[in-house]
Amino acid sequence: MELSMLLLLVLLMGLLLLLVRGHPKAYGRLPPGPRPLPFLGNLLQMDRRGLLKSFIKLQEKYGDVFTVYLGPRPTIMLWGTEVIREALVDQAEAFSGRGKIAVVDQVFQGYGVIFANGERWKTLRRFSLATMRDFGMGKRSVEERIQEEAQFLMEELRNTKALLLWTQEKSDPNTEFHQQNLIITVLSLFFAGTETTSTTLRYGFLLMLKYPHITERVHKEIDLVIGSQRPPALDDRTKMPYTDAVIHEIQRFSDLLPLGVPHVVTNDTHFRGYIIPKGTEVYPILSSALHDPRYFEKPDAFNPDRFLDASGALKKNEAFIPFSTGKRTCLGEGIARTELFLFFTTILQNFSVASPVAPEDIDLTPRESGVGKLPPIYQISFLPRRGG
Repeated sequence: MELSMLLLLVLLMGLLLLLVRGHPKAYGRLPPGPRPLPFLGNLLQMDRRGLLKSFIKLQEKYGDVFTVYLGPRPTIMLWGTEVIREALVDQAEAFSGRGKIAVVDQVFQGYGVIFANGERWKTLRRFSLATMRDFGMGKRSVEERIQEEAQFLMEELRNTKALLLWTQEKSDPNTEFHQQNLIITVLSLFFAGTETTSTTLRYGFLLMLKYPHITERVHKEIDLVIGSQRPPALDDRTKMPYTDAVIHEIQRFSDLLPLGVPHVVTNDTHFRGYIIPKGTEVYPILSSALHDPRYFEKPDAFNPDRFLDASGALKKNEAFIPFSTGKRTCLGEGIARTELFLFFTTILQNFSVASPVAPEDIDLTPRESGVGKLPPIYQISFLPRRGG
């Protein structure tokens, strides 16, 4: 019995060694990365405080293109603006497939323009673009609808009567804030289906509390260009470069989906000296572009002036890709940018923001949520301006 058990253990150990040594080679000449364990891959080596922290360390060791096994299959990580553009733009067709996110796939099951592939994706994309145009995307009607919703939001914020609001409901029924309207509820009411816009704004107003001098500059520009007699319009954006720069920097700094959405290689592809087999998942790590020190000086600082040129006009930055880039760039980018500008300027046209916490004590550390980030819980009051 002891001999048979020993033989069984030797057999199992040999099988494990074969799996460990042979598994990566089965996929061809992939980029370097940490050696995976059978079945589990590199999951046990990942930082539980957030995948991005782990990927930063791996990039420092293996370079801008590296392989990670998030389970039994390899995943290619793309780090930095140049690498991401080379893949998603220069080799757009090869990287145009869409990978699966298990929780999401249970709902969409390969349908939906975001997660579909092949001819189904192309058909859905054409249909989505046509439908969005029919509903007025890029036309005055959509702008007017957003302006209307923004005014409803103003009424909700006025009803708070400058009370202190939480950005997440408190669980204690005895807390003095429990019965008050909650800003997360108010914002979510007006951004149903556009959670990224809502979350970006929640992060944005936290940053306005943290940097009151920036809020003051936005107020001055709004007062100069719009005043208080009419609501903001999309045409005002070109006349308000600083406000637009602030919104850009909020998007860059908040970095809500740092890992991006997984792509899939559609055919065996040569990329930067490596062979990436068809069907391999690829993650363009958007955070590495949005915080790329080659494009953003002191990338961890919040500095809207980085988006302005010497004359004060808004300038383009190739690393600013909050909606990704290439064939799978977000279809809703246009309407999201419109929503962010109109809601942000409408709120700051009518209100100042205040917090019981001193600006220097406000913590900007995000909450981790799977592969995404959420703003920390904070308190805010909206104080009417000019009788608003």
